Amino acid sequence: MTRTALVLAGVRPGRDPLAEFAGVSHKALIPIGGTPMLERVIAALRASGRIDRIAVSIDRPELVTLPGVEVLRSSTSVSRSVGEALEALGGPLLVTTADHALLEPDWVRYFLDHLPDVDVVAGLARDRDVMAAAPDTKRTFLRFRDGRFSGCNLFHLRDLKALRAIQLWQIVENERKKPLTLLRRLGLRAVFAHLAGRLTLAYAVRRIEEMAGCTAGIVELPFGRAAIDVDKPDDLILVRRIVEQDAARA
Repeated sequence: MTRTALVLAGVRPGRDPLAEFAGVSHKALIPIGGTPMLERVIAALRASGRIDRIAVSIDRPELVTLPGVEVLRSSTSVSRSVGEALEALGGPLLVTTADHALLEPDWVRYFLDHLPDVDVVAGLARDRDVMAAAPDTKRTFLRFRDGRFSGCNLFHLRDLKALRAIQLWQIVENERKKPLTLLRRLGLRAVFAHLAGRLTLAYAVRRIEEMAGCTAGIVELPFGRAAIDVDKPDDLILVRRIVEQDAARA
């Protein structure tokens, strides 16, 4: 099966404080271990051996001149960028972000090897794995009866049916740091179950399927670092330290 990977590297509307902090135009270009984050992500995708085609979505295509990489102009929002990319590239499409600077080939292989037979899949990691891998990290966790989870910036869109979920995906992204707001969108039953500590991840996924009009699932990744991306200066400091420590051990 030919599989394409899309790396989101555009700038959100407004200022990008982290890019300004690092002295670059785009967060994707911030160097970590001497290599821009975008290049680190692309290298991991290639090294996985499971990706045949790589595209980058960015608002300034001229900034990406890597050989063998297709470049798409990003749209006005993440959801539109992903939707337009899916229509242009087709499925199946693996989606990740340029700030997933710690991405490793093993994570990509594990994610793809454990995909359920559904239209849209998201990768998640349990809080215990995340905190064991990086005790200093500050993540937002969604709490369910069967555990607390954080997103891993890995998504799989099987085919064009996934377009039905992209608008909902944008809502989830915008409100990912507001768990109760997300729960309200899942319905009163979900809110009451959450407050009583009875909301399961499986029920939340079923409600998402009903709301999006397509099938959905998750892959639980056993790699705590997979939930660490670079959103703020503290994340950048942490990720640079992790890379330096890994290099020293190697």
